[in-house]
Amino acid sequence: MSIRHGLLALLERGPRYGSQLRSEFESRTGATWPLNVGQVYTTLSRLERDGMIAQGGEDEAGHTLYAITDTGRAELRQWFEKPVDRTSPARDELAIKLAMAVGAPSIDIRDVIQSQRRHTVQAMQDYTRLKAQALTAIESGTTRERDDVAWLLVLEQLIFQTEAEARWLDHCEARLIRLSADAGQVPWAAPAPGTDASPDLGAVRRA
Repeated sequence: MSIRHGLLALLERGPRYGSQLRSEFESRTGATWPLNVGQVYTTLSRLERDGMIAQGGEDEAGHTLYAITDTGRAELRQWFEKPVDRTSPARDELAIKLAMAVGAPSIDIRDVIQSQRRHTVQAMQDYTRLKAQALTAIESGTTRERDDVAWLLVLEQLIFQTEAEARWLDHCEARLIRLSADAGQVPWAAPAPGTDASPDLGAVRRA
């Protein structure tokens, strides 16, 4: 998540102070990625050091205001124009967990998959409920439409993501069932006491 570019995007709309930026960032994203004030001011300090923002006086309450510079606008424009790099994906805890669960002593990967599936489905239902609320807010015009539309886009991304995760979990379960049948063993279940916990990984890789 690029906090620095998110703050630059907010500052392009006009000077802001730190806690105001935090509030607007969370409002725009529905607090999906909450920030603390210290994190905001640390990022502002780095942006100022890099010449992308500059202090622009104070507001009536004495808050220090920050304004985007031409260098900051160029950086923001480049960020919007450049696709998000997918060649070096971020570590995914669930993928690592399932990879490590294969053949792990005392772990039945089916339990791991089923537990995660229940959580994923619940999350999908929660996101869908929040999406309905966001759509109602947009249609009624009772709140700031810009923030509601931004939050709606974030929610829909989360819904697509959880749907994909649920499908992947189904795929993992089906894949492991097929592998166990092909290899004549169960490469995912907890081993019996005193037995070798290692599955036939050659069969797994060949499938």
